[in-house]
Parts: sequence; C-alpha cells; structure tokens
Amino acid sequence: MTRFISCVLLFTLVNTLTAQRIIQPKPIGEQALVYEIERVGDIRFHTNGFSLGYSVADIQTWYRSTYYYFDLGSLKHPKEYSQNFKFFNTGFFRESSKPFIYGKQNRLYALRAGLGTKRYFSEKARHKSVVVGINYAYGFTLGVLKPYYLKLKRFEDGGSEPVITVEKYTEENAEIFLDETLIFGGAEFRHGIDELRLRPGIHGKFGANFSWGNVDHIIKALEVGIMADLFLGQVPIMITEENRPYFLNLYITLQLGKRS
Repeated sequence: MTRFISCVLLFTLVNTLTAQRIIQPKPIGEQALVYEIERVGDIRFHTNGFSLGYSVADIQTWYRSTYYYFDLGSLKHPKEYSQNFKFFNTGFFRESSKPFIYGKQNRLYALRAGLGTKRYFSEKARHKSVVVGINYAYGFTLGVLKPYYLKLKRFEDGGSEPVITVEKYTEENAEIFLDETLIFGGAEFRHGIDELRLRPGIHGKFGANFSWGNVDHIIKALEVGIMADLFLGQVPIMITEENRPYFLNLYITLQLGKRS
C-alpha cells in the first residue's frame, strides 16, 4: 500500500511539473532555452528630440540577450524653440505664416546602428508581474545636416508690399535672416533636401528596462536612461548660440515585440 501511494505521488508530481513548464515556459537554470530570437520595435523620446528603432536579439539565457539595432531620429539644440508671429500675406498668393525657430541654421537627423546587451535581474511570475533589468548599447552615428529655410519679407525699391522669398542662412543675408521683423515664417520641409551633408560620430546609452505582461512571447517594455552622441567636430545647428560636437540626453522608450 505504501509503495502504491508513493507511485501515485510521484506520478502527480511529474505531471504538475510538466504542466507548469507548459504554462510558464522558463529555462531550467542556465541551460535550456525556450526562445531563441527577440524582435522589437520602439519609439524613443529624449530631451532634445525623438527616434524610431528596430532591434533583433539573440536570447542566450532567460536573463541575458545580445542584440543589434538601428534607429532614425532628430536631434535639436537645447536652446532652440519654436515661435509664430501669425502674419498673413495679402498678396496674390494668400497664405498665413508657419512656426519657425529663430537663429536656426541646420536641422540635424541621426541614423544610429550598433550592438547592445540586456540583462534581467528577476524572473516574471505567471500573473501580471514585472521583469527588471538593464540595457546598454553603443555604436556608430551618421549625422545628416539639412539647411534650415525661412520665408523672409523683402521690399523692392519703391514698393510698399513685401515680396516673400525662401532663403537659407548665408553671410550675405545674415542681417535679414536674423531680423525677426522680416521673418514671415518657416519654409516647407522640401527646401534643402538636395543640400544634405553628413557628419559621422559615435553614440552610447545605458538604461533601466521594465518588462510586463503574463505572456512570455509578447514583449511590452518601458525603458528609461541616459544617452550620448558624439560627432567629429562641432555641429552647426544654431547661428546665435554655441554649437557643440556632443549631445547628452535623458530618454524614455516604449518597446513592443515578440520572441520566437
């Protein structure tokens, strides 16, 4: 009788452990891996811009994965701000003014690519818990400078009505470009696309990662941290402010993806 009870208990225990593994697939120690690949899309907001990114990770253990990634976003000068005088052109082509940034010379976009590592400190329970970890990455940055165009009001000789012209900053038009009373507004984005210049650099980031949800193959995470971009030489964004070759930002990232 005792032997029979022992066999029943052993059979029950094996079934329970098997069921738990199916419901909550986790590696045993650091050996077995349930998932191998992790694909994540993210949107990052930082103190001087934002970016969109995509990463593919190799899951080495439940607590560690390495990944490669790329993202594309914007970088702003800390001192720039948008304004609008709300002018209205009463000429033949009637239009209202658009917001503009005073003293801005170039827009800066950043294309980043690199390698990163995620390390988790806890294991997610079966119901609505959070996995806490860290994420650090580094790589190359390709800065893209695009001239910033304004619509300026110019008065022809003897004319009382201004003529609206679209211009970028030069030494010749500096007096008009920096005269707020002669700025009608910002120009359309298409101006300057054929005048792009490249500025190479490097970047790095470090953050705390918080992943939640009770389904392991679906990734929902929030990350907060600090990031830095360093370019080769000063990046001429502003005319009236000091330009530096580096950008240091705090960021928050929303990540969505899946494991397979």
